Amino acid sequence: MLKGKKILLGITGSIAAYKSAVLIRELIKKEAEVKVIASASAFEFVTPLTLSTLSKNPVYSEFTEGKSGKWNNHVELGLWADVLLIAPASANTIAKMANGVCDNLLLATYLSAKCPVFVSPAMDLDMYQHPTFQENIKKLQSFSNQIIEAQFGELASGLVGKGRMEEPEVIVKILEVLFTKIQPLKGKKALVTTGPTYEALDPVRYLGNYSSGKMGFAIAENLAEKGANVTLISGPTILSTNHANIHLENVTSAEEMYEAAAKIYSSSDIAIFSAAVADYTPLNKASQKIKKDEDSFDLKLVKTKDIAKELGKLKKTNQINVGFALETNDEVTNALKKLKSKNLDLIVLNSMNDNGAGFKNDSNKISLIDKKEQLTSFELKSKTDVAEDIVAKILTLL
Repeated sequence: MLKGKKILLGITGSIAAYKSAVLIRELIKKEAEVKVIASASAFEFVTPLTLSTLSKNPVYSEFTEGKSGKWNNHVELGLWADVLLIAPASANTIAKMANGVCDNLLLATYLSAKCPVFVSPAMDLDMYQHPTFQENIKKLQSFSNQIIEAQFGELASGLVGKGRMEEPEVIVKILEVLFTKIQPLKGKKALVTTGPTYEALDPVRYLGNYSSGKMGFAIAENLAEKGANVTLISGPTILSTNHANIHLENVTSAEEMYEAAAKIYSSSDIAIFSAAVADYTPLNKASQKIKKDEDSFDLKLVKTKDIAKELGKLKKTNQINVGFALETNDEVTNALKKLKSKNLDLIVLNSMNDNGAGFKNDSNKISLIDKKEQLTSFELKSKTDVAEDIVAKILTLL
């Protein structure tokens, strides 16, 4: 359940930091990817070498790296993580989290993280019972942070009571439950087409377009994060993915993309046709490089298969088909025509007239139109966030 999940582990100054080494080992056994941010005081209890060796990643602690001055970007760390787990969390760190204090890398990452946050407190029993600490815990819970309650037992002080950090094996099980809950597409199969197609003129030239494939890759990643097994059929791009739930199949031409999609369409629960497939291909493809002998060159083109339309004819009642419409004029009218003619459940409309939308950009601005012709428009967002909006709509259709 944790295979391929990105766990950002925060470690603070507590004797329970020794358990973090065991926790990392358990997460790695589950094939999770682990990165560690440690407060300076954490290193009084566990060494950076131990943490980096077990996690197989560098350990982050300061905003900049020694003499090199390399900046550790807390925003990027927060965006990277599927979950931020702070274990052990000291009373000092919890107080700072509850009150927005931001005086180290871990706290800065916490304040910018968008993923679920789990906090596993560890301290002496009197500290744990103190009203101030209990109020801070309530504040963290009001921020939607999940508290992994401390356990009763013998403490480092020699006292016996509540304050022991939860055992690593239990914390791992809690995370497994989390990812079970946030995988609504587990067991579903999804087909996604993306990127351009290249239609050969001769061995060295082709007809193509400016599609980067970024939107389709973002959608595939989002589907996979939600548990779907995704086949991503991509035209020529520089993009790649290493997600365990994504099978990437590279193709070149419209015909190759159609054949690859047709093979698996019938077994797919969701089909998303986001590729910018060429509408036409040369009737005759030269076997040798075409020479520049004439002042003009006549090129006869023939239509390619409309992949979404052809497969839409085979659509079963339990399948969801999603298409894309990139328009320059009469946007909604043209999108509605495609929605009906291709037997789609949903069409994603974007306009070349919107700045920051369309090909190559890292952002996009879309409107979603369903079979009831209900239109929902969104502001300009990153393609990662746009993918989240599209998949959220698909979940309502399922």
